[in-house]
Amino acid sequence: MCLGGLSFRGVTHYDARAASPRHPLQLSKESFVSKRSVVSALRWSCAGMAVFLAGCNMEVLSPKGDVGMHEKNLILIALGLMSVVVIPVIVLTLWFAWRYRASNSKATYAPKWAHSTKIEAVMWGIPCVIIAILAVITWRSTHALDPYKPLASDVKPVTIEAVALDWKWLFIYPDYGVASVNQIAFPVDTPVNFKITSATVMNAFFIPQLGSQIYAMNGMQTQLHLIAREAGSYDGLSSNFSGAGFSDMRFTALATSAQGFQDWLAKAKASAAALDAPAYQALEQPSEKVPVSYYATVAPGLFDEILHKDLGGTTGAQPMQGMPEHDGVAAASAHNDHAKAAE
Repeated sequence: MCLGGLSFRGVTHYDARAASPRHPLQLSKESFVSKRSVVSALRWSCAGMAVFLAGCNMEVLSPKGDVGMHEKNLILIALGLMSVVVIPVIVLTLWFAWRYRASNSKATYAPKWAHSTKIEAVMWGIPCVIIAILAVITWRSTHALDPYKPLASDVKPVTIEAVALDWKWLFIYPDYGVASVNQIAFPVDTPVNFKITSATVMNAFFIPQLGSQIYAMNGMQTQLHLIAREAGSYDGLSSNFSGAGFSDMRFTALATSAQGFQDWLAKAKASAAALDAPAYQALEQPSEKVPVSYYATVAPGLFDEILHKDLGGTTGAQPMQGMPEHDGVAAASAHNDHAKAAE
């Protein structure tokens, strides 16, 4: 490039008087883009991607349940559709850099070129089609994978009440009268209905290989329905930063046979600990790297009491009767009204 007879360092200089639409652009030997630079940039890009992806755990792409499998398919479909645009752009960018490098005297110089209907149609048409396809897929999958929608099954589901604490997970089995910390178990091919809340700040409940993340919020109840199709031990975590012990706020989800689940319940019932009010108050205190523990009995209505208690420890004067469980905003509003009335 030359402005007023001055050439800028790093930019190719050419003689504008020797160039014309009918003749190739006359370039100097100093090349701004060369084959070596293109290959070097490509190598560094690949190396950078390898470094950034080295620490990734691809659990989401190795699903063990119906919900996780559907979500994996959505990820791959979206990735494929985006690749229709991304891959050609990357290839053409590298090709343009090589084709119109400074040392290529065969590159046509056409300074008066300004418009191409064909190029405009391709550049606008393909993205519009992709967006339309993604919109349809998003609409259908959003309703099909609604976390509040129970999974169709002839098997009676297992209900687990999950409570996010600082910095551990409390799980209550209301149908069996037991509880555990940082570990859950359920039979394979059996729907699991989670009722989720937080006794502290916002967290997010997530078992990557089974699918769907959903938030745990104080004074609100969210729901999640999952199912495992393969026996195994799956990692669970909080995927929302919540303080100093967040990185160790993990739990294990054990998908077992029916007999294995009964054995796990028997192990919990054999525990000497009882989750009564004093035990819960002690558990509620902030702690990190908490080992797995079990409770043979649980105080009746403990989950509802936690749900209706705000961060200041105030409990509403009366429970929220007749309110849909999934209406978190309305539930929080009503809870605040009850708390003010109690004051």
